[in-house]
Amino acid sequence: MIILGIVIFGLMLVMMGFIGVQAARSVRAARGQAETTTKSFGYKQELIRDMGGFSNFAVSFSIISILTGAVSYYGYGFSQGGPAMMGIGWPLVTFFVLFVAAAMAELTSAIPTSGAIYHWASILGGPTWGWFTGWLNIVGQVTIVAGIDYGCATFASNLLFTNPSKAAFFGTYAVILISHALLNHFGIDLVSKLNSVSAIYHVVGVLLIIGVLIAVGPQHHVSYLYSTFSTQTSSSMPYWGAFLVGLLQAQWTLTGYDASAHTSEETLNPRVRAPWGVFLSVAISGIFGFILLALVTMSIKNPNAVAAAGNNAFIVAIQQAVGTRFSGVLLWLVTIAMWFCGCSSITSSSRMVYAFSRDNGLPFSKYLKRVSAKFHTPAIAIWVVAIIAFLSGISNGIYAVIGTMSVIGLYSSYFVPIALKLRAQLRGIWTSADNGPWHLGKCSVPVSIVASLWVIFLIGLMVLSPTDVQLTSHLVLHYATGKIIFVVLVVLIIDYVVSARHSFAGPKLGSYEQLSARLTHHEAGFNRPTVDAVQLKQTKHDQW
Repeated sequence: MIILGIVIFGLMLVMMGFIGVQAARSVRAARGQAETTTKSFGYKQELIRDMGGFSNFAVSFSIISILTGAVSYYGYGFSQGGPAMMGIGWPLVTFFVLFVAAAMAELTSAIPTSGAIYHWASILGGPTWGWFTGWLNIVGQVTIVAGIDYGCATFASNLLFTNPSKAAFFGTYAVILISHALLNHFGIDLVSKLNSVSAIYHVVGVLLIIGVLIAVGPQHHVSYLYSTFSTQTSSSMPYWGAFLVGLLQAQWTLTGYDASAHTSEETLNPRVRAPWGVFLSVAISGIFGFILLALVTMSIKNPNAVAAAGNNAFIVAIQQAVGTRFSGVLLWLVTIAMWFCGCSSITSSSRMVYAFSRDNGLPFSKYLKRVSAKFHTPAIAIWVVAIIAFLSGISNGIYAVIGTMSVIGLYSSYFVPIALKLRAQLRGIWTSADNGPWHLGKCSVPVSIVASLWVIFLIGLMVLSPTDVQLTSHLVLHYATGKIIFVVLVVLIIDYVVSARHSFAGPKLGSYEQLSARLTHHEAGFNRPTVDAVQLKQTKHDQW
């Protein structure tokens, strides 16, 4: 098992270096290429473009936030897969997510826009693919906001109150969401600075925790990370099954890096800086996350107590490692990192809602697409995201469902444009001329194939994961994730057949119209509404 762990970790590092070198080479070769902005899509520039490369990276890095996902779902991962979840599971997930991030970075460079995934799917597959992709991404975006701030509220309420009641927890949860909505409402300049502070804070915070754990001295040898300890394995769930389910810890952490793409319209030189933000946020988080989790796990004194602690497992592990008094300082450090993460997540989610509403893809789009004249932010979209996120977390036992739903929603939306681009590449329709300056050349196709296969496996795993939600005192919804996602898909299909297919024409394509026509020529025979026709109809409706 130790050899297997070393091999997986080595492959992870090799893949990081290989993709980084390939992309850097392509960027150097494209230096001097004319810059493309959102004006090429035919949209008015309403959001302020003043984000630098570090700020763009910081948005995704803060949303990934190893001090949020890896920490808040630590108990879930440890109770399912034990120490091997940190030694083998984390590097394994990171390795495959690097393929997904690289494929998405290529698309970010080629088509930089706030709509990101939604725009990519529309251009590559037509408005139908775009509509479903936009909805899936929003489902993932909103539930990831809920998951991040739910975790933050769990830590904060335990630090603020002794045995916090439900009222104390939900009050803390609400205050955290309100603070994030207010900050995002007041302006991108403020949030941009907070994102930069957040990225530095996360690095310093992780290094501080690592330093303290090294100073205290781990209780176990590194071989402990590769043992097969799992307290929830039963006769009906063999260890390998529990291990696979426990991958949610790493997979939920390594989500949301499309935020760098969603803030393309606010980033200077987005065709280079935004894709680097997508890829580097995953690569750096993968390395720091492994080191942090390894040391925390090796410092555990009573593994049974940690596994039994549920959502508070990381708190118990830190208390065992450094003692109750000093652990409070480290746990507040983690909680503040979670707060930063939630703030960045609302930034990304609200931009996706704004971009989709801009093309009338959501109910009440004419309100959701409004931008504050004073602060230049999509204010209504921001508050709607915060409210829905709060409502998503009010049922007992919902935390695992929030995590699996966000993974399914986000990675389903990632899969669609990656798969559509791969299909176009294999058919010879997508050519090198369509690439942005950040691309992988001949390696693009194999990278996209691996990324697509991983997402298919991942979604199947999350749908079948054993998640229970306590709806009432006598009613428990077993395997809730699979049932909820099924209902969501049925509702979306009905909505599309009854309404959206007649009224939704997709986003403006501008200079990408010709590319989209090449890629979707097989749909030319269908009588689909044009963007202009739908917008004229919507204008008349609004005026009426």
